[in-house]
Amino acid sequence: MNSTPTLYDWFARSARRHPDSLALRAGGVDLSYRQLATATARLADDIVARRGVRPARIGVFVSRTAGTYLAYLAALRLGVTVVPLNTDFPPARHERIIRSAGIDLLLHTAVDAELAGAVAARTGTEVWEVPDGYRNRERTDGTGPADGYNADPDDFAYIVFTSGSTGTPKGVPIRHRNLAHWLPYVLDLFEAGPDVRVSQTSDLAWDLSVWNVWLPWAAGGALVVPERTELLVPSRHIHDDGITHWFSTPSSITTARMLGDLEPGAMPGLRWSLFGGEPLTLDKARAWREAAPHSVIANVYGPTETTVTCLTYRAPADPAEWPRAALGALPLGPAYPTVECAVMDDDGRPADEGELLIRGPQRFDGYLDPADDVGRFTRWQGDRWTMTEGEPLTAEHWYRTGDRVRRHDDGYAYLGRMDNQVKVNGYRIETGEIEAVLRLHEAVDEAAVVPWHAEDGTVELAAFFVGDRARQAELEDFLAEQLPNYMVPRQLSWIERFPHNVNGKIDRRRLVDLALTLADA
Repeated sequence: MNSTPTLYDWFARSARRHPDSLALRAGGVDLSYRQLATATARLADDIVARRGVRPARIGVFVSRTAGTYLAYLAALRLGVTVVPLNTDFPPARHERIIRSAGIDLLLHTAVDAELAGAVAARTGTEVWEVPDGYRNRERTDGTGPADGYNADPDDFAYIVFTSGSTGTPKGVPIRHRNLAHWLPYVLDLFEAGPDVRVSQTSDLAWDLSVWNVWLPWAAGGALVVPERTELLVPSRHIHDDGITHWFSTPSSITTARMLGDLEPGAMPGLRWSLFGGEPLTLDKARAWREAAPHSVIANVYGPTETTVTCLTYRAPADPAEWPRAALGALPLGPAYPTVECAVMDDDGRPADEGELLIRGPQRFDGYLDPADDVGRFTRWQGDRWTMTEGEPLTAEHWYRTGDRVRRHDDGYAYLGRMDNQVKVNGYRIETGEIEAVLRLHEAVDEAAVVPWHAEDGTVELAAFFVGDRARQAELEDFLAEQLPNYMVPRQLSWIERFPHNVNGKIDRRRLVDLALTLADA
């Protein structure tokens, strides 16, 4: 394998070492490494043969089918940047992404034919359907680089799009060399070998999926892609498919508990359980651990911009030893050796509490649109960090995560988003602190607090909880006892279940809309 391998190099190595092992289970189809590599090679060949030239960037409409992963791999085999496209997005959003990313070929499976047609009509982009038959077509063994199309480590491996404050999605390009620093470390950290089976708990358009895909494929293990409904009650899927490693948002624990799925000992074969994207509260971690008694529980952290994950806290085997870091959650843990972290206070100076800064070989080199870099990077000058607008980004620049943390014995503790710190009547408030207090009450399974603007422009707080609706009045009294008056939310509302965005996190924008609706009622 190359000294700085590309993503496809990792897959090709596993295909050579474990040709007859299961590589992918999706949509009722099982494919060995040999079968998947052969089908990938055939599709890659056909793309070039039919077009005459290699595409610049390939967009893939992501579904939970084998064809989606075949298309994804074919792009990487060609040394082309792959751009996963979430099929829950409307055509107008896809149009903005396609134009921003410079996509000149769209691949889809039959289930997304209608959406692909609508997007093609708006953009004029070439669209291909990847038929199931590709997996049965013969060609080479597909275990080497595509003929004449080796990617360079400095090439973009993939681009994922996150929400932008202006309403335009922000493209985050990650290079093969970023992944070449990240992947070997996580393979070792999470004890990944040829016997691993990982559940695809997210869609390819979110970078959590990169962990789910490449931990098994780099180790010679299997990626299992369940239906979305199976993820709501995961214990059966984990048991039946022999899942060894699980990585999702903590919200999945809340959903599984609500649906009565986390029976004690229900997932005895699970070896690693990772959670990220939201605070992993001790209550949730304990509930999952009871259902998976032999599993390591890990809290992981990593902005998309720093290549999937960059901090991990491995909880002790005995839950009685689990620390309560902040917000009633487990700590984020220490940084990987492939990143450097620092904490900056509001004056730009080093501190024990403040905004988390990250740099190192996992850090990306800036957004696809350089205009999005404004305010996101800083550089150390003399005795403090200073904002650097307009100057070329270098390895010396730190990425500003926007996350508030506190140094902790176990690395760092998460305190909330910098933009979740609001002022109400002149008081500075962390909404995460109120959420943590709500979760202390036995009637609350999950809680979220959002700020909203009243008609007179004042900032108010709205709290929502999932749990025992009949005890809402009791909960209001509890908040009044536990919090100063200025921190008690104006609204407290029961909700059957929280809305979630495409990344599996609580959709706080929809909660703000709900708060405004309740205020007008």
